[in-house]
Amino acid sequence: MHMVASPESREADDVSAAKCLQDGRNPRNNFAFEAVIWVAGNIPVRSGGFDVANILIVDDDPAVQITIRLILERAGHHVTVASDGYKGLVLFETSRFDLLFLDIFMPGMDGLETMRHIRVRQPALPIIVISGRSAAPDAYAEPDFLKMATKLGAVASLRKPFRPDALLAAVHGCLISQPDAGSGSRTG
Repeated sequence: MHMVASPESREADDVSAAKCLQDGRNPRNNFAFEAVIWVAGNIPVRSGGFDVANILIVDDDPAVQITIRLILERAGHHVTVASDGYKGLVLFETSRFDLLFLDIFMPGMDGLETMRHIRVRQPALPIIVISGRSAAPDAYAEPDFLKMATKLGAVASLRKPFRPDALLAAVHGCLISQPDAGSGSRTG
């Protein structure tokens, strides 16, 4: 089952994100919506002649989904969103993606387990892991899960909140390093 948001539901999501922007907060995890404001005028819309990537975002936070989706779509990419690892794997099995954004901490199947399943099926797919957990400031704190994920097969990582230019640079770096990525292939 391939779920694609209708233009109406995306508009409702964008209105919801705008409300959070006005309030200056996200009640789920304090993810900064500065990116959405930045997207409105600072990312050039791609026109013909540019490679378009088919990108899957797997993150349980709707605010993060909307932010990343807006940045990537404004840059000309095709974006599909899943709210957890299980839904992400279903979409992964039914479509071809050039790149995957994967949150590490999600209910159900977390990002590391999702990445393990994807690596078995498609070892070369570029994966960018994202997380809002802080880096370990000392030996008694939790491990640095972003660093751990890159050692387990992610090609890049971004700590939330991230700047749109950092996100786009990570995408560009992943796509230029993959010979068949960015082909704009869409199936499913």
